[in-house]
Amino acid sequence: MYSWIWRKLPFGLPGKLIGSVLLATATVALLWFVVFPWAEPLLPFDDVQVTQDSGVPGDAPGLTDPTGLPGEEEELPYSTETNNAPPSTPNR
Repeated sequence: MYSWIWRKLPFGLPGKLIGSVLLATATVALLWFVVFPWAEPLLPFDDVQVTQDSGVPGDAPGLTDPTGLPGEEEELPYSTETNNAPPSTPNR
């Protein structure tokens, strides 16, 4: 198919190169502006529902802070500054 299109494009090599680019651009534009918008409602990619309750029995309810106080950082049971050892170099 591509060789048939290449043979049918006029004006030698420069015309064939420019014609190829124009055909590719027209194909991409047709897909982008016509086919994809038509097919989008038929595809489930953006059918997402975000809720606090996951619906899984026994799952923790919601994603809230257990203290209920907004803006407070959770206290970590370890130090984030002293436990950062530099990476060791392998012995060769």
